[in-house]
Order: sequence, then C-alpha cells, then structure tokens
Amino acid sequence: DVNVETKAKKIKKEIKEIFKKEGVQLGAGSIEMLLDELRRDARFMAIRCRQGNVKRLTPDLFWIALGNDG
Repeated sequence: DVNVETKAKKIKKEIKEIFKKEGVQLGAGSIEMLLDELRRDARFMAIRCRQGNVKRLTPDLFWIALGNDG
C-alpha cells in the first residue's frame, strides 16, 4: 500500500532527525535494526495486553502494554 510506504519513509526520516539532532550518525542498517526493535516491543506489548485481558488498547490502559503494575 502506497500510504503505508509513505508513512514508513516518514518514520525513518523522523528517526534520522532525532539522531542527527543529538549529533549521532546512523550507520548502514541501523534504522532497520531500530524498526526491528520497535516491532519486538510492539509484539511484547500485544502479548501483555492479551494476558491482561485487554481487548482494545486505549491511553488509559497503556500501562498494561508497558508491563507496569499501575
């Protein structure tokens, strides 16, 4: 989907800007590794939601996805 690709490019650009602002250069493959880490985090968050019987993740329930005890 073109819209998804556009969003992915925007996210990559934002990540580059964050590191550039801090004076850090990203080597080849670094952004892909960051995105992989985000996917892993999202997967664990989804598992915590399931374990916490969360059917719809809302800002009020985000603490469950993060694994905090509230």
